[in-house]
Amino acid sequence: MPLARKWPLFVGIGALLIVLGFVSCVEAVAVTLASTIFIGALLIFAGIMQGAHAVAVRDWGGFMLALLCGALYVVAGGILIAEPVSGSTAITLFAAACFMVVGISRAILAMRHRELAGWGLILFSGLISFVVGLCLYLTLPWSGLWLIGTFVAVELIVSGVSWVQFGLALRTAQP
Repeated sequence: MPLARKWPLFVGIGALLIVLGFVSCVEAVAVTLASTIFIGALLIFAGIMQGAHAVAVRDWGGFMLALLCGALYVVAGGILIAEPVSGSTAITLFAAACFMVVGISRAILAMRHRELAGWGLILFSGLISFVVGLCLYLTLPWSGLWLIGTFVAVELIVSGVSWVQFGLALRTAQP
């Protein structure tokens, strides 16, 4: 298996991602602000593309709406770049609302299906999601400074661990 010989590359990238994840944990605020600025840049780019698309197909009936949406993307992106702290707080507020809505929805689903095995676990997960969202909301604006960076850090660590595991599995698969 030719891929099996490249196992050290997978282990190496995994180890690098784990290290970056732990650095991101330590620097969660900086990663949050950098991520918010990056999201702002992506929104500006998307807005410009949407505006260009609207102009390219202007005979279509949705020209003004598409142009307006593109302009809103650009404005939102500019605000995120100009005010990353406020932007990260807004993103965290949105995440908190999503957690609470998902938690309530999951709890309602569990209560409607109490006849099924495992309904209690679904109810528990819904309550946890709701409490996480509530805690994020109650700790705003401070939670807005670390949430995104922490999510990035956890993602990097989990990805890194999975790549290390995959590389080690390839090593044992070598002929």
